[in-house]
Order: sequence, then structure tokens, then C-alpha cells
Amino acid sequence: MDILKRNNVILLGSGTVPMIFAHGFGCSQHMWREVWPAFEKDFKIILFDFTGSGNSDLTCYNSERYSNLNGYAEDVLDICKALDLKNSIFVGHSVSSMIGVLAAIKEPDFFQDLILLAPSPSYINDQTYQGGFERKDIEDLLSMMEKNYEGWAGFLAPAMMKNSENPALGEELTESFCTADRAIAKEFAEVTFYSDNRKDLSKVKHTSLILQCSDDLIAPLEVGQYLHNNLTNSTFKVMQATGHCPHMSAPTETIELMDQYVRRRK
Repeated sequence: MDILKRNNVILLGSGTVPMIFAHGFGCSQHMWREVWPAFEKDFKIILFDFTGSGNSDLTCYNSERYSNLNGYAEDVLDICKALDLKNSIFVGHSVSSMIGVLAAIKEPDFFQDLILLAPSPSYINDQTYQGGFERKDIEDLLSMMEKNYEGWAGFLAPAMMKNSENPALGEELTESFCTADRAIAKEFAEVTFYSDNRKDLSKVKHTSLILQCSDDLIAPLEVGQYLHNNLTNSTFKVMQATGHCPHMSAPTETIELMDQYVRRRK
């Protein structure tokens, strides 16, 4: 199998240290367009689409493999192996943050740092943890997705994006949701919102940067603080940016915080 074709891998940049950009649910590598160019002089940029998303090869999607986040982590590891990457900086948005965590636990030599943008280890509240949603909220959201996909996308995308003063961003995210394969998107949504990776955090040995938006429907402040408390060697930054997609709505701030971190790590 041609992994690079399967995941629509694009290589850019003139540096030697790999920087892997992983998109979130319902998105594609295109969402990183305002961020990655800031790093192309100093890093080897790797862009890709998860199998079943963006311009990946949809015929390679397998419901059994992608029935949990480990299948998506295998996509990342397959790309690392195909490109013979070592000591990469992994940049993950939303659910991709935990995908990166799982990949780094399984094959630590491929990575040196994790940059986690709007991450969450679990979206559902329990007695000792505030993930942002009750289980009934998630069940209702997925039911709406099943019954009225376009209505679901038109509701969730702008709510995730916030930044109502720039409605084009919410429209872009809505379009991204609506152009995805709906059966695959439904399965990915279930895997994402029912995932619970809290027990995996203690296994991470890499240094990490947690970028938490100040007002995020999907990942509230308590989630970012929880991650910081449970990820050894983590740096926690609360952004001025609002919404769940700061790489789109606040690329300048995103770049500045990433750049400060990687320069300090050098």
C-alpha cells in the first residue's frame, strides 16, 4: 500500500526537523494553511489527511481499524515509517492531540515534542472530571447527525468556531463537515466524542505544549488544566483566542506561541 497516497501526504519546508500537522474531526490538512508557512524555513513540514478525511483514499477506510483512536494513531505511525522520521514535533488539533499521544506512547522514537491545540482526553463529564458534556448531550448530538446531517453541521460548526464577527470561518467549517463522507464522519464522530484517554496521559514521556482557547465549547478551561496536571513536562498556555479552531481564527497567536515553545526547546 502506498501510505503517502493513502493519506495524501505533502512534504514542504527546507528544514531537517520534522513537524507533523494533524487535523481534527471533520477537517483536512487545508485548515493548517495559515500556520505551517511560518515554520517552513526551519522545519520539514508534513501535511496529511487521516484515512476517510480530506483527499485521502476513501477506499482504504476500514470501520474495524478506525473503530477507536488507535487506528488513526496507526495512520500517523505509518507515515513516520514511510518517511523514516525521527524526533518529530507533532502538532495536533482537537482529537488529533490524543491521536498524537497514542502514537507517541506506542513509538516514542518518532517524536520529540507534542503540541496539542484545543485538546481533550475525554469529552464526557463524570463525578470527578468536567469534560464539557453530559453523555445525553453527546447522544443527542449524534442522533441529530444521523437524522439531519446538514442541520447538525450548520449548528455545530459555527458553535465550535465562535468568532461570529468573521462568519466565513464558520461557513468554511460547515462546508468541510458537509463535503465529508457522511458514514465515515458519523463513525469518526462517535469514536471522537466517546473516547476516553485519561489513563494514557501518565504514559507520555515527551515534553508537550498545551494551547487552550479561553472560550471553547468543545474543550473548556477545566480540560486544559486537567491535561496540564496529568501530562509530565507539559507547558500550559491559555490563549486569547476563542472557539475551538484557533489555527484558523487566530493564526498569528497560534504561531507566536508555537514559535516561542520550539525556540525555547531548541
